Amino acid sequence: MIKCIAIDMDGTLLTAAQQITPENLEAIRRAQSKGVEVVIATGRSYTEASFVLDEAGLTCPMICANGAEVRSVHKDIIATNSLNKPTARKIADILDRNKLYYEVYTNNGTYTLDEDKAVSIMVDIYMSANPEADMNEVVKVAEKRITKGLVHKVESYDLLFNNDEHQIYKLLAFSFEQDILSSAKKELLKTEGLAVSSSGEENLELTSINAQKGIALKKFAQANGIEMKDTMAIGDNYNDLSMFKLAGLSVAMGNADENIKTQCDKVTLTNEESGVAKAIWDVLEGEKE
Repeated sequence: MIKCIAIDMDGTLLTAAQQITPENLEAIRRAQSKGVEVVIATGRSYTEASFVLDEAGLTCPMICANGAEVRSVHKDIIATNSLNKPTARKIADILDRNKLYYEVYTNNGTYTLDEDKAVSIMVDIYMSANPEADMNEVVKVAEKRITKGLVHKVESYDLLFNNDEHQIYKLLAFSFEQDILSSAKKELLKTEGLAVSSSGEENLELTSINAQKGIALKKFAQANGIEMKDTMAIGDNYNDLSMFKLAGLSVAMGNADENIKTQCDKVTLTNEESGVAKAIWDVLEGEKE
């Protein structure tokens, strides 16, 4: 019996327009009403994740930044797994040498050196994955990251690395040039204590080796007296693999890469077709009351 459902956000719970469909909302609320723990497991920062959930009126515990931070249903921080500063600096040096744009996620929010780049690269990613999308709407969604204070501009990342008030949760690098990403990844994989994953072909997600969705999900389940055989994980990309490997039931989205699908127990519909809702109704025995 499934007692805990972990759900990824981008490409999974959210449509290309960054919306949670009414079908997904209904299924999640029904699961919660039956006593199932529904936890959002995302690469997003707490601020960016909670912004979307709050807009939809959805309240859930959250695994943020791939497990670097875990929040209770009441939004309290209950666990963190940050990168040590020397390792964060080493990562930044590698990304700089490879001339990659990247953002830094901390306990105080997400930071960029270039707000325009922060918007333009999100637009490029959304449009490349969803060429039929309305460009103006996509731009509005991307600009929200800045206008709503979800991403902050900083003159130098040294201001974060040199300040003890900032815990470094994750560095997120982007490029549409696969040779550059591959070159950087090759160097990064040699870094001790680092987890290298991705949530899309055009990015690299860099966290502490202990900040992975699967590890965080296991700890969350244990804290709630739930065995891993009674958990289900739903996702679409490589940063979801760690929880797919540990969850009792792993479900890949219909829009996931074929390699991801082969490593899961089941495949549901796409994120545009409310695949999360279908996966949830399936485990709730399809009893739509």
